[in-house]
Amino acid sequence: MPISFSSRLLSRRQALVACISSCASATIAQDLVGNSDESTDPNGDENSAASSARLSYESPQTQHWRIGLILETPVTCTDVLATFPVPMDWPEQKVTITDRTIDSLVNRWDVREMPGGAKQVILAMARVPGGSTVEMTFEFQIERSRILGPEVTEDLRIPKRPGRELRMYMGNSPYIDASNSRIKAASREIAATEAASDWERVEQIYDYVREKVDYVEGSLKNASQALRDGKGDCEEMTSLFVALCRNARVPARMVWIPDHCYPEFYLEDPEGNGHWFPCQAAGTRQFGRMDEYRPVLQKGDRFKVPEKRTQVRYVSEFFKCDKKGKSDPRPQFIRERIEI
Repeated sequence: MPISFSSRLLSRRQALVACISSCASATIAQDLVGNSDESTDPNGDENSAASSARLSYESPQTQHWRIGLILETPVTCTDVLATFPVPMDWPEQKVTITDRTIDSLVNRWDVREMPGGAKQVILAMARVPGGSTVEMTFEFQIERSRILGPEVTEDLRIPKRPGRELRMYMGNSPYIDASNSRIKAASREIAATEAASDWERVEQIYDYVREKVDYVEGSLKNASQALRDGKGDCEEMTSLFVALCRNARVPARMVWIPDHCYPEFYLEDPEGNGHWFPCQAAGTRQFGRMDEYRPVLQKGDRFKVPEKRTQVRYVSEFFKCDKKGKSDPRPQFIRERIEI
């Protein structure tokens, strides 16, 4: 009897299984902790050196996190397939793997980097006997820095011809309905206000969101609904900022950290170097800078993963197996800060 612990129905399971290879552990471990070139941001910034011309990364703090899966099952399970996201390197963050626990029942595992700024561990187990406890967890050292904003902003410009990688941060995403008529009307209202620079234009969008939407926790809804209701939490306020930026032809994306999210927007300097600038849509006013030490889990809001039928705004955990009995297996996905 098949059993799934996914928030959505399983899709293309065989495609996901097929992507798991039996690479050497050392190679997979390197893929797990980040890019071999630490200066590269695969989603827009040419390199951290260029970015640091406008952004400064200061006062780093180090945290240790344990992430993975612990499976307890009273019944035998076969064809087990699970995925969980792991943090990756960014200009403001360096990730190092310090330890790992991989049970011998894990037959194959691999790392998959998703276009748009997320990374997954994928694992497969052919058979897990009833009464077993299986663990696959990693311990990460994550060094994250404060982001200080640029001293000069007047010459920053909206990119005239966004490349292919930037185009995924334009248009609609799940719950970011940038083409909605209410969003477009709000964008025209903002555009009718004079702005001395493109930086100031984006700041007008930022102020508009914080003026029109009060922070109220609730169920997830579209950006247009948050604008209509005049209330939403960090997800809705971030979604609305991103939607309005995209209407202004400014690439923008969501940044996910534990228990919170915030947006980034993309502008270019006169040399054509692009920079992602953060801001705090919900909470203390921070525009173009970020005083945050919680680790970046992923960046982006439009992902396509084989185990889901439709695009998702966040790459979440997934578990699937065939069980041989009436009881259910108990998968527990771990993401916790630890003290070393």
